[in-house]
Amino acid sequence: MMRMIGPALAAVTVLTMSAAVAQNAAQNVAQNLTVIKERQDHLEAMGKAVKEPVKMFKGDAEFDLAKVQAALKVIQAKAALLPALFPEDSKVGEDTEALAAIWDNKADVESRFKKLGEDAKKAEAAITDEGSFQTEFKEVMGNCGGCHKKYRKEKEKS
Repeated sequence: MMRMIGPALAAVTVLTMSAAVAQNAAQNVAQNLTVIKERQDHLEAMGKAVKEPVKMFKGDAEFDLAKVQAALKVIQAKAALLPALFPEDSKVGEDTEALAAIWDNKADVESRFKKLGEDAKKAEAAITDEGSFQTEFKEVMGNCGGCHKKYRKEKEKS
C-alpha cells in the first residue's frame, strides 16, 4: 500500500503544481493585457487632447489658448503616468504598437516621457498668444514624433 501512496502523492503534487503554474500564467496574461490597454488608453487620450491644437498649429482652426492649455495639462499628466505602464511582461498583446526596443532602452523611453512632461509644462507657462504657441507647441510635439519613430510600429497603409 505504501508503494502506491508515494507515486500517487507525487502525481497529485505534480498536477497541483501544474494547475497553479497555469493559473498564475493566465493571471499574468490578463494583467499584461490590462496594463497594455491602460497605456493605450492614456496614449489615445493624449492624441485626442492634441487633435485640436494640431489643427490650430497647421492653421486649420482658430487659435484658442484655453484648448491649448488644456491639452498641455493632459500631456503633463499622461507623461508622468506612462513610464510605469511598460513592465517587462507587457511586450505583446492587445495589438500593441510598442516595439521591443522600448524594453531594450527603458532609460531612454523614461527620459523621453520626462522631457515631454517638462516641455509641456514649460509650454503651458510660455504660450500666451498664437505666436508663442507656434514656437512652443512645435517643441512639445517634436517629443511625440521622436518617440513614435523609434519605439512605435508603423501602421500598415491601406
